[in-house]
Amino acid sequence: MAVAMPLADRAVLARRDEIVAALRRIVPGEGVIASEPAMRAYESDGLTAYRQLPMVVVLPETTDQVAAILGYCHREGIKVVPRGAGTSLSGGALPLGDGVLLGMARFNRVREIDFDNRVAVVEPGVTNLAVSQAVESAGFYYAPDPSSQIACTVGGNVAENSGGVHCLKYGVTTNNVLGCELVLVTGEILRLGGKHLDAPGYDLLGVVTGSEGLLGVVTEVTVRILKKPQTARAALVGFPTSEDGGACVARIIGSGIIPGGMEMMDGPAIKAAEDFVHAGYPLDVEALLIVELDGPRAEVDHLLERVQEIARECRAVTCRVSNSEEERLLFWAGRKAAFPAVGRISPDYYCMDGTIPRAKLPLVLKRMQELSQKYGLRVANVFHAGDGNLHPLILYDANKPGELERAEKFGADILLLCVEVGGVLTGEHGVGVEKRDLMPAMFSESDLDQQQRVKCAFDEKGLLNPGKVFPTLHRCAELGRMHVHAGRVAFPDLPRF
Repeated sequence: MAVAMPLADRAVLARRDEIVAALRRIVPGEGVIASEPAMRAYESDGLTAYRQLPMVVVLPETTDQVAAILGYCHREGIKVVPRGAGTSLSGGALPLGDGVLLGMARFNRVREIDFDNRVAVVEPGVTNLAVSQAVESAGFYYAPDPSSQIACTVGGNVAENSGGVHCLKYGVTTNNVLGCELVLVTGEILRLGGKHLDAPGYDLLGVVTGSEGLLGVVTEVTVRILKKPQTARAALVGFPTSEDGGACVARIIGSGIIPGGMEMMDGPAIKAAEDFVHAGYPLDVEALLIVELDGPRAEVDHLLERVQEIARECRAVTCRVSNSEEERLLFWAGRKAAFPAVGRISPDYYCMDGTIPRAKLPLVLKRMQELSQKYGLRVANVFHAGDGNLHPLILYDANKPGELERAEKFGADILLLCVEVGGVLTGEHGVGVEKRDLMPAMFSESDLDQQQRVKCAFDEKGLLNPGKVFPTLHRCAELGRMHVHAGRVAFPDLPRF
């Protein structure tokens, strides 16, 4: 299977030198990268199976430069792909051979910290972790914390509506963003929301968050910062089977307990993480649950007792509670290092992302093991158990003929299983190109047409990140008519590497 992308515009490619010169007038100095060797760093994002050299890379530093770049591309009919840190695991920042790659890495400043209003105003190139580091001296932090938080940027978090280990209690990005500055493809600059908790009119901020770079380019973000809780302690609970661990997750939430974070790993992931971090994980269990409670000390102590009681009822064979902040952080260190740790036990792995109802965890884990046997590929499971966001890591060797294709089919079956049990295709990684062709499993043709009409309201020429999210593109003029099918745009195949 190959990823299909929009047909290359030969007329645009013929004008490449002219386009590069125009971009250099907008962003002087080293802000434009046009040589093939230098552009290789941008040919792929975290979904490394697919690669494509961009036509040119431009790295603006100011909102005015972004507006000028987009306005120029809009007038000249040139496609644009926005890119943050390139940690996307769904191909959301995959370049186009006839498009401009708009890198936002130079937008890396914290513009304002307002403790009175409990907000921080940051540029989109600021890393997720840097927000918490900027406010920690006053006892604050930024709640969304993806495992890639040391590298992923706030702008990318907004594009993908990223979550993290603490999103169960504190929400994903959309619950923690209050405003943004957005540049439309025409070069117009909008301000959505602000420091206030709500805004009149349509919730355009909610539309933009999670829009995967299809509607505009974010140049500033106002995020909510929270006071650190008085106490935070974590329980490390081991189970003889993944089904027992999944049942415990459902029981904890069903009892009315909302942990600050609740993560789960299966046997292969536990062993890989322990070998990598030495967090003290038990190696004789098939499922490991990390349950963190935070808040007033008395409440945390009481709820930990309840969690341990529920765990015992679900056949837990080991339970260890953190007795210091260092021990709590060590518990999490293993989980947050799980992805690189798994990279030590397999030449390659394919990281999936789907979400299911919590009560379906035991069933889905069992079915995934059956799929593992069907495809002859191992799978290590690491996921945000509390909100049912699965991250199966399918282990394969790209040097063995056919293994990548089997891994992709295995992954597609996992995502279809998620939809079958009442879940969705993605929790935080986005659709990108990876899940694009599976969208009809979840949405009807009318659903997808309506979503594309929103896209057209922002980008009537279809120049922003085309080829992502929607399995079939329509021309915006055709979507305004009854017979929309005549407006379909063909996708050629993009080879994998």
